[in-house]
Amino acid sequence: MTHTVVARAPGKINCYFRVGPPRPDGYHSVASLYLAVSLYEDVSATARADEEIQVSLHPDSTAVADPESFPLGPDNLVVKAAMMLREHTGHYAGVDLCITKRVPIAGGMGGGSADAAATLVACNALWGTGLNREELSRLGARLGADVPFAMHGGAAVGLGVGDELAPLLLRTRTDWVLVPASYGLSTPRVYGMLDRLRANEEVTTPREVDPAMVGALLDGDLDALAPLLANDMTRAALALAPELGVVRDLGEAAGALHALVSGSGPTLALLARNPGHAAQIITQLSDEAGVATLSVHGPVPGAGILPAVIETP
Repeated sequence: MTHTVVARAPGKINCYFRVGPPRPDGYHSVASLYLAVSLYEDVSATARADEEIQVSLHPDSTAVADPESFPLGPDNLVVKAAMMLREHTGHYAGVDLCITKRVPIAGGMGGGSADAAATLVACNALWGTGLNREELSRLGARLGADVPFAMHGGAAVGLGVGDELAPLLLRTRTDWVLVPASYGLSTPRVYGMLDRLRANEEVTTPREVDPAMVGALLDGDLDALAPLLANDMTRAALALAPELGVVRDLGEAAGALHALVSGSGPTLALLARNPGHAAQIITQLSDEAGVATLSVHGPVPGAGILPAVIETP
């Protein structure tokens, strides 16, 4: 019998993202409000008879324009996640990992982190290594600051380098229109540009997310929320890709309550009032500007096993 476990983890948007000056370790302290949204990465893990870790890309991967160029080697986060789990638990089994990528690559939405979170959950179940979610999150944090959030999902304030998470219990849904770009932006490159743009400015270390913004999100008050959405990385992303400013303006002209870059970009997130309003924005952007869009909502749960566990002879 071939045993396969499939896990799913969400992408995220940053409703709020303040960035401090460079730290001695090369990182930046941030104050972020993460929102997990309904655009998912799936990772299937199939047991092997040997100890090899092999990776493939599922043909349903809508985020990959050129499957031949997609890296499936040891630098892929799914490989690193599986190897880390083996080393941590001493369970040296092999696995075939198949990724279904839907979150824009290098798009500021944490797609790679979602892959890592899904891999940890899938392999933990496949191998019976018995780690709980907190233990998997601590492992994942070694791979990137966004992995713990992909593990937990929902909404959370993130401090430190984004890995010090304080969950928010949101009872109201928010609807968004995503505008993915046809290219990616390297996160280190965007941070580097931000540092250059702010070289002569006094930059302080952020200590909290704007309480007014948190309150507006908890209350579901979109009119109060919209002007408080903010991302320090926007200016750097626009410096590297000026066309993002044009698309942002088109989104707001189409009726979005606010348009901002998610994370380090270049994905744009447009806040809508409800699903119907999101559909109107999508129609206008498509018909009048030919802009490709995706409709999502949040918050959604973090990484988890999909209901069907497949057994094939």
